[in-house]
Amino acid sequence: MMLMVSDPKRFGWRATIVLSLLVASMVLSACGRKNERILFDGNFYKSRAKHTSDDRQSFVVRVSRADQGLNGARAAGEHEGRRYCIENFGTSEIAWVNGPDADDAVLKRDGNRLILDGRCVLW
Repeated sequence: MMLMVSDPKRFGWRATIVLSLLVASMVLSACGRKNERILFDGNFYKSRAKHTSDDRQSFVVRVSRADQGLNGARAAGEHEGRRYCIENFGTSEIAWVNGPDADDAVLKRDGNRLILDGRCVLW
């Protein structure tokens, strides 16, 4: 199928406007995400929860930038774990194996990352 254009100059101008609007909307949407970040103890901690095996109830949370403050990193990890369980199972109850309430000496770390693991508790 071939697009028929009666005036190529006019089509080029329209394409430029559409492309400019598309780029502007992408830039603005990226700015909005930064404003939606949740801060813990005044800092942003990038965190991600991922299931550990075929059993999706068990998960690991990795929290980056833990050197900003361990209390904030713990809170960010707990929040991410609860978000994971709510999104996947509709519950926020977690049985932590190595959780945010563990002693500093027991907490798992990988460089500048805090690692928490737990299991979503189903009713």
